[in-house]
Amino acid sequence: MYAKKLFLVIILFLFLFSYSHATKVWKENDIRPISLEDIRIGGELKTRLLKNFDRLEESKYQPEHVFLTEKESGGWPGDTEGRTILGLVMDAQASHREPLYLQEILNRLPAHLNSRGYMGTIYDGMLNEQQLSGNGWLLRGLCEYYKWKKDKKVLPVIRSIAMNLFVKGKGLYKEYPIDPKLRHSQEGGASGNIDHTYRHWMLSTDIGCVYIGMDGAIQAYDLLRIPALKEVIDEMINSFLEVDLVNIKAQTHATLTACRGLMRYAGITGNKKYADEAVKRWQIYKSDGMTECFGNYNWFDRYDTWTEPCAIVDSYMLAVQLWQYTGDMSYRNDAELIYHNAIAHAQRANGGFGCDNCPGVGSKKLNLEPFVDEASWCCTMRGGEGLSRAASYAYFTEGNSIVIPFYHSSEATIRLSRGQFVSIAQSTTYPFGNQVVLRIIESNVKDVCLKLAVPYWMEQSRLTLNGKSYPFKRSNGFIELKRAFKKNDILIFSFNQNVRYEHTINQKNTKSQQFKVFYGPLLLAADSKDNSALHEGDNLVSSGNFCFTKQGTDIHLVPMYHLLDAKVSLKNKSSYQRQVIFN
Repeated sequence: MYAKKLFLVIILFLFLFSYSHATKVWKENDIRPISLEDIRIGGELKTRLLKNFDRLEESKYQPEHVFLTEKESGGWPGDTEGRTILGLVMDAQASHREPLYLQEILNRLPAHLNSRGYMGTIYDGMLNEQQLSGNGWLLRGLCEYYKWKKDKKVLPVIRSIAMNLFVKGKGLYKEYPIDPKLRHSQEGGASGNIDHTYRHWMLSTDIGCVYIGMDGAIQAYDLLRIPALKEVIDEMINSFLEVDLVNIKAQTHATLTACRGLMRYAGITGNKKYADEAVKRWQIYKSDGMTECFGNYNWFDRYDTWTEPCAIVDSYMLAVQLWQYTGDMSYRNDAELIYHNAIAHAQRANGGFGCDNCPGVGSKKLNLEPFVDEASWCCTMRGGEGLSRAASYAYFTEGNSIVIPFYHSSEATIRLSRGQFVSIAQSTTYPFGNQVVLRIIESNVKDVCLKLAVPYWMEQSRLTLNGKSYPFKRSNGFIELKRAFKKNDILIFSFNQNVRYEHTINQKNTKSQQFKVFYGPLLLAADSKDNSALHEGDNLVSSGNFCFTKQGTDIHLVPMYHLLDAKVSLKNKSSYQRQVIFN
């Protein structure tokens, strides 16, 4: 009897041990960004944030106009409203400016819900993937608002959307058509539409947009913790993980949003398999979904299409999350290249965000140019989330370490354990300048490790403390120093950046001999007409104002980056074209 009991105890122990090690192996908060409450962002990011916030408070997004009928929304109920709430909530936190119209939008929201408490038509026995997507954005906006304000009046709406729309579809998500033969993979515009019905599903040209709704459902579950909602989320995730993204030509925005949902779910459950699946799909995205300008092709392997800043923002956020999860510096580098090139170019002079073309074989163009002046129905609002996340990504904590993975002029209070904190003022003109200055405003920490990112394009790194050279060590793409910082300590991190040549990203949409040119993280583009005399490895010299010239030619290269430049507009399409791929 004793031997039998001992055997059962051992079996139970081994089961619990193996289960815990299979599922509880990662927590999202191992390395985490500090709260937006503790950051005052400055520099070009502040300019971008405030301009986007201004745009989201113009007439189009005010309470009288933001609520759309299903017809007015183009068949995307809840989408405009949800993204607007999300953009306002995020911009407000990052700018520390109270939104003028957000409360009135929230007050009016219940009157625009159907009898079951969500937006759009009630379909018994049918699911409309655009409706799930749009209501998913409404969940995201309301959840972020609740996370910020703890206002319980939005909880019944979050619950009714989750339970009466998403949970009511239980059993149908496993039937979502993922066979490429069942999808119309060559159709669709900048705003998708329902193009056919298959069994219990109304299907969109934005293939896979049902999984956008999944991310909203996951964030709602994080708040509500309703078991029935978790069952539906598991069903949706299982469906998503079976999708052949390239063959079905899934929408990249939907895919990246779903992957962010996987990362969120990994953080909730502690199960790293979801994060590992996101890692796998990021590699597919980089090879078949990312443009040469670090934007996105609107669908996988459809290279004659356009970018969508919603997806660009998703890719930026996901890359940062993957760096948090893996510690792999390449993801951090991807995020910075996305920010300084794709996000920076997509923001228009009015603060909104627009679509660009996709240079390469598919478009038969080597030039970058605007495709849609402003995607005011979706991307302008998501741009607010992207810029706000950029502010929050300026500082992270990792145990008792302060991590600065991206450089922005700012003031921040970094809160560590046991009431310890360090307040820092950061001043920089990076990526145009080659220096970051950190001044300690206040600190009560006896000993702290400070980690500063050194991406591969930074050379000859130097560090001084209060005017004297200071030693540091390198580790996994960061320089590290450990000391007890004092008030008014001044740390100066200096480095060199040079022009360099790199191969293209997508081997299907470019030719083997083609290349690109960079200065630091900035992709350079030629504003000259004939660039055939530029060859890989040519010496380019600075001619001032970040213009680089090949001597003896009329070839001039400037950063693709711009800060709210009015020239980036369809009305200037004939004059504003920048060659970014060279032969």
